[in-house]
Amino acid sequence: MNNHLTSQISVEELVEEEKEKVQTLLIDSYQQYEHSFSDPEFWRGYLDDIKSSLENPFVDRILVAKLGQEIVGTVQLFKTAEKAYKQMEVPIYAPFIRLLAVHPKARGRGIAIELLKACVAYAKEIEAKSIYLFTGDEMAKAIRLYEWFGFKRDLPIGFVNDNNSPKCYRFDL
Repeated sequence: MNNHLTSQISVEELVEEEKEKVQTLLIDSYQQYEHSFSDPEFWRGYLDDIKSSLENPFVDRILVAKLGQEIVGTVQLFKTAEKAYKQMEVPIYAPFIRLLAVHPKARGRGIAIELLKACVAYAKEIEAKSIYLFTGDEMAKAIRLYEWFGFKRDLPIGFVNDNNSPKCYRFDL
């Protein structure tokens, strides 16, 4: 990775005026996975969840990555998986990453790595021993990135989304 390129990336907390841009970025980033959902109704619900995620009262922090002043990535952080997935009982009582996204036109520049570093810093700040995330087989490039970064497969998860069983990953601090 070119250090000059990553030095141009800043990661900061989302401000109200940026929410619309971040919502568009999330949709643009996750749209590529529509084909992996066999049920169009489930996909629409997933997309609605993504759209409304910026208003989730349980999110602890939403970070944005910028190249200059342009928002090119985002990630949401929760204090526990239970907060991240309120409708499900998920027994992970450690910081949790959701909806890490890099705009398709900005990929390959180290943005996701900088967002992951910020997630680890967040977990250390709240004195956690680990930080977790879920992902799925359709997100193969993301899985390779998480594993390269040092995340390890963890708990089997007891729920299925549209015939996809999420994979749990943990990064120990």
